[in-house]
Formats: sequence, structure tokens, C-alpha cells
Amino acid sequence: MYFVIEFIIFDLKKLLFAIVVLIISFSLNSGCDNINQKANVQSKLDQLKSEVQENITQNLLPYWSSRMVDDVNGGFYGRIDGQEKVYPDEDKGGILNARILWTYSSAYRVTKDTSYLRLATRANDYIMAHFIDSESGGAYRSVNSKGDPSDTRKQTYTQSFFIYALSEYHRATGDTVALKAAKEIFELFEKYALDKESNGYFEVFFRDWQRSRDKLIGETTINDEKTMNTSLHLMEAYANLYRVWPDKRMEDRLRNMVEIFLDKIIDKKTAHLINFLDKNWNATSTIDSYGHDIESSWLLYEAAHLIGDPALIARVKVASIKIADAAAEGLQPDGCLVYEKDYSTGHVMTNRSWWAQAETVVGYLNAYELSGNEKYLDHSINCWNYIKNNLVDNKNGGWFSSVSETGVVGRGNKAGFWTAPYHNGRMCLELIERVSAHDNSKSHPDK
Repeated sequence: MYFVIEFIIFDLKKLLFAIVVLIISFSLNSGCDNINQKANVQSKLDQLKSEVQENITQNLLPYWSSRMVDDVNGGFYGRIDGQEKVYPDEDKGGILNARILWTYSSAYRVTKDTSYLRLATRANDYIMAHFIDSESGGAYRSVNSKGDPSDTRKQTYTQSFFIYALSEYHRATGDTVALKAAKEIFELFEKYALDKESNGYFEVFFRDWQRSRDKLIGETTINDEKTMNTSLHLMEAYANLYRVWPDKRMEDRLRNMVEIFLDKIIDKKTAHLINFLDKNWNATSTIDSYGHDIESSWLLYEAAHLIGDPALIARVKVASIKIADAAAEGLQPDGCLVYEKDYSTGHVMTNRSWWAQAETVVGYLNAYELSGNEKYLDHSINCWNYIKNNLVDNKNGGWFSSVSETGVVGRGNKAGFWTAPYHNGRMCLELIERVSAHDNSKSHPDK
């Protein structure tokens, strides 16, 4: 009996030893797999950064620097069409010029390339001399090729981009005059554009800031009094101004915009954004705009992160992932994002716009950073692969504005009133900064 017990104990020891060996082996293998997975992700990120850095420095900005500078009348031309024809007599749009200022300012800030600083300063000086309305405040919607006002209306969307751009120029250079101009437009918004009854901001004003009911950003009826698009870019502008002017009132107004998105603009059932709303925030449209969805998913988080309130950040993080998942309805097998869908009819606008693809790359990288889920990183990389194979003009430089479902290049402008190096330039710069931050975290674990 003694020997039987001793034998059983011996077998149990062997079994326990085998189990311990298996556990250690499994742990080692899991650790190796985890290390290999992290290395694979970092390799993907490094390649993505390398490719977009090459695009912005060797293709995108060289195109704009060499083709758009107006040496005769100053500033930049108003238009280059899809066949590379420059229109020197075209009006110079405020949105275009503000976006040029933002792009070159940000490019200089990130790369320290002084050639970008020279063009940022050129854009800033032209805006201050020709777009800023010294009489009534704010900035004109457009000027003619000679620099004289051609559309003196004060559109909230356009003004927002002047705040965004002037803040970035100050951020890059420390220029206090630019910051002062951005703050003055902010004050005009709070005085004239703010809906003091129902919150949010109205869309269009005459030169003297009396409200106009003109429809300039896709509104179809007089009931479309608030728009997602304007609200998104006003929030973006307020975020950039707050970044360089962390005033308590500025923080309150930025928080207000974040909460408007969370409470009013994000559809509670679908997590898509509501494109148009009436004065009291009732939906007046049936369009899901996939590009704006994914763009808002990261801009919303950026704004909350700047405010720094943990409770708000946590709430926005959940919302951002939900919006990114909703936008994924527009993703196609080749990695691109279709434009929009009218859910009342089922009609899908299938063209692949340059700006929506650029925002897809940033938005899903942001979703990956928030969640750690690699499917979002794959969405980002797949869309970039689509861009470089279909939208980047490797012959003439720059990007095409759109591509059809069958791969036919659209006839839209390569530069114009709405077409600037802002979405695609920002995509490149965001990726450079974000992946560099990953590298720094790897080198400095305490960060």
C-alpha cells in the first residue's frame, strides 16, 4: 500500500511538472506573439508615415507651391481645372485662401522647412490686406483677381476657416497680429452668429453682420437653419484657437460645441451625423454623409482632448468609435469610402472624393489609437493604398478631386473655391505627428 501511494504521488509530481512546463511555454509563446504583433503594427505605421511624408513633400505641396502662386496680382490663383489650366482672372475664394494659410503654416510647424514658412507668410499677408474687412469686421467670402471684395457676405463656414488658419499661423510663428484677427472673428461670432435662444450658430450674414437667409452650403429649404458641416468646422476652429489661447471663456464655447454634437447632431439611433436641422435642432435632411461622419469622429475627440475633462473625454471616446463604425457602411472592398447615402430613397452617391478619402485615413487611425482594434488601422491603410493608386496624380503632381466607381478620374478642379491642400495636407501632417508620437512613446515609456 505504501509503494502504491508513493507511485501515485510520483505521477502527480510529474503531471504537475508537465502542467507548469506547458504554462510557461504557452506564456512564452504568447509573449513572443504579442511582441511580433506589436512589431508588425509598428512596421505598418512606419511605412504609412514614410509614404505620406513623401507624398506631401515630393508631390502635394510642390504642386501647390509651383502652380498656384500669383506673381502678378499677389497671393494665389483662384483656380486650376482638371486639365491643368490656370485661371488668373478667377475670383480668389476665402475658403481656399484660409486653407492654404493653414496648410503651409502647419507644414512649417511640423517640418521646419522654411520654404513652407515663406508661403504661409505670403498667404497671411494677402489675407490681412485683402480679405479682412477693416470696416465691419470678419473676412469677405471672396475677392476678385485684383484683390478687391467680390462677395462681402460673412458666411460662418468661411469665417471659421479664417479662425482656424490664423490660429495655426500664430501657433507656427508666434505672430500676434494673426492671433488678434482670429480672436476678433470669434467675438463677432459670439455677438452676431450665436443663436441665443436655441444654441448653435446661424449660417450667413450680410457685410454688416445682419442675418441673411442665403443658402450657401447645401441647404434646400428655409428650415435648414443649422448645419452639421458649419458646426463641425466652427468646432474645429474653436479648438485650434483654444490651443493657442487657453482662455476660460474660449474653453466654455468649445465645450458647448462638443456638447452640441453629442446632444443634437449625432443621431442617437444610427450614430451618423444629421446634416441639416431647423432652429430647434429637429432633423430636416435624410442624408448620411460618410466623409463628414469619419471626419467628425476624430475632430470631436481632438476638441474634447484639448479641453482635458476626463468625463467629457470618456463620453466622446465612446461616441467617436460609434461614429467611425457608422461611417464604415460607406467603405468599399477596395478600401475607399463612397460619398453619401439618402436613406429615404436608398440612393448612394458612389464617387470617391479626395477629401473624404483623406479624412478616412485619419479617422480610422484615430479609432485604432482609441480602441487598439487593428481593423481600424487596416481601414486607414487600405484607404491610403486606394488614394495613392487612384487619386494621386503622379504625372502632373497634386491630387485629382474625385474618381468614379469605375476608376475614371473626375473633371473637377485640382485647385479652386472648395479645393485646397487642406484635407489631404492635413492627413499627411496628422499621420506624421501621430506615428512620430508612437515612436517617442516606444523610446520613452514614461510618456
